[in-house]
Amino acid sequence: MIEEKERQTDSLLNRFNLWRKDHISEKQFILLLSLVVGIFTAFVAILLKFLISLIHEFIYGNLTISKENYSLLIYPVIGILVSGLFILYIIRDDIGHGVTKILYSLSKKNGRIKPHNMYSSVIASAITIGMGGSVGAESPIVLTGSAIGSNVGRMFKMEHRTLVLLVGCGAAGAIAGIFKAPIAGLVFVLEVLMFDLSMGSLLPLLVSSVTAATVSYIVTGTDSMFYFASSHGFDLSLIPLVLVLGVVCGLVSLYFSHTMNWLENFFGRLAKPWKKFVLGATILSILIFLFPSLFGEGYGTISTLLDVNEDSSSVMEGSFFYGGNLLLYLTLMVFAKVFASTATNAGGGCGGIFAPSLFLGCIAGFVFGELSLRFFPDANISVQNFALLGMAGLMSGVMHAPLTGVFLIAELTGGYSMFLPLMMVSILSFLTIRLFHSHSIYSMRLARKGELMTHDKDQAVLLLMNIDSLIETEFLTLKPEMNLGQLVNVIARSNRNLFPVLDDDGSLVGIVNMESIRNIMFRQELYNRFTVQRLMELPPARLSVNDSMEAVMNKFDETSAWNLPVEDENGRYMGFVSKSKIFNSYRNILLEISGE
Repeated sequence: MIEEKERQTDSLLNRFNLWRKDHISEKQFILLLSLVVGIFTAFVAILLKFLISLIHEFIYGNLTISKENYSLLIYPVIGILVSGLFILYIIRDDIGHGVTKILYSLSKKNGRIKPHNMYSSVIASAITIGMGGSVGAESPIVLTGSAIGSNVGRMFKMEHRTLVLLVGCGAAGAIAGIFKAPIAGLVFVLEVLMFDLSMGSLLPLLVSSVTAATVSYIVTGTDSMFYFASSHGFDLSLIPLVLVLGVVCGLVSLYFSHTMNWLENFFGRLAKPWKKFVLGATILSILIFLFPSLFGEGYGTISTLLDVNEDSSSVMEGSFFYGGNLLLYLTLMVFAKVFASTATNAGGGCGGIFAPSLFLGCIAGFVFGELSLRFFPDANISVQNFALLGMAGLMSGVMHAPLTGVFLIAELTGGYSMFLPLMMVSILSFLTIRLFHSHSIYSMRLARKGELMTHDKDQAVLLLMNIDSLIETEFLTLKPEMNLGQLVNVIARSNRNLFPVLDDDGSLVGIVNMESIRNIMFRQELYNRFTVQRLMELPPARLSVNDSMEAVMNKFDETSAWNLPVEDENGRYMGFVSKSKIFNSYRNILLEISGE
């Protein structure tokens, strides 16, 4: 019954695809799909926020956070346990590192993302965050939006270039929908997903971003995500302090990225999922118990620190530090947040680092503003302004995305009057961390494996090429013990001038080039005198089926060869790769990704 319905659906889609090719232009249909993707991603973003709020209210609605409340040790642990079991036994796939997965799909899978990603991250992250996991909902929703774009494109049989564009539309719509920030959605795709912007891709991305933001405004209201009212405005005399804050944010971003990467590697060495859960749950529950502000996304703390009318010390309520030194409490949270966030994800939970970046940035900026005010009591310093700037600085540093940091914070808070200092802090933070890390926390994992697509067109084309598709197998093979007469008979049946020599195990022991034996191949008196073993030569280099295309091209450049043999993981001969076939494939892919 189900198979019959699937066949009917496929038949209906095929008929529609044939109809729309005759009645709707390709560009018009792409715009229509980008509109659909924007609508769906907005509703999914709204749904995720609703589920997080619903779970949070159900669990914590009647809970008063205090020193005696040991429930804080239990609920976050239950959250990552349930989420981990859902991922391990129902989804049975790794859905963490959402943005990294999008980058991988763009680099190695032609924009194809598994269908379950349209819902799995929403469910897992809602459970994780709703019950107290110290991560954000934004990366999961970005993966969800990109999966929607990818699968909508696949459903309508769109070509590779359009499929990649729809993945970007989904990501842009997700950011715009969850943050009500259409410009930030567009810029995020360009900076973080490293999209090459062309006139053909600009309009669909804008349509998805604006559509998602509009739906979000209609459903949830037009208020900014955080209330911010600058009490001082921006004083030009504070530019030196703003520049220093940019450097500080870059260093905090470096600490955040480096520590998270180290912790993830540490957890990765634990083979059993239950070991990761026990360690992650222990770290998370203890840190949330000591610092209740680490519970969940932390947006309540951000709102308190940004609001000039709020008592900032209220962020310590329920902790052992209540009534103590606020700056000490906030500083300790800067160091603790990365442990709490990593423990949440590594222990089995699902969440992203958008919210932790904003959280850390707000705290770092607030502490910097308070210290500046104490050192320069006569200066026209607004601590809330510095908290706002810190959010942009951390976002820029951690994600290596200065424009995203500027526009996202401006749209999140309505702080457009702070545009100039936002740009200063974002640029300085980005330049500072670039001195130590050339890749963001999202892309460094792929960059190490040579699987990251960048704005460099040459590297992008090489990354999209696959050595498997370039292997030529129509070469007639030889045995070392064959004589020259037998070799000539093989040459007579071949249309190639290159002959691999294999042993009994199928391993390549040498090659015979017809040009090298042309002077003796017609001398019949030598047919029984010479053997292939004597006539063969070693290839100038060997390729592995697991080699990246960049490594393949380097070997061709080093040897000046026109053909090189390829071996599998066990060292057995598979065929040859020719430079001419590489050039043809390179040109076709370059035309495809460069086309409007």
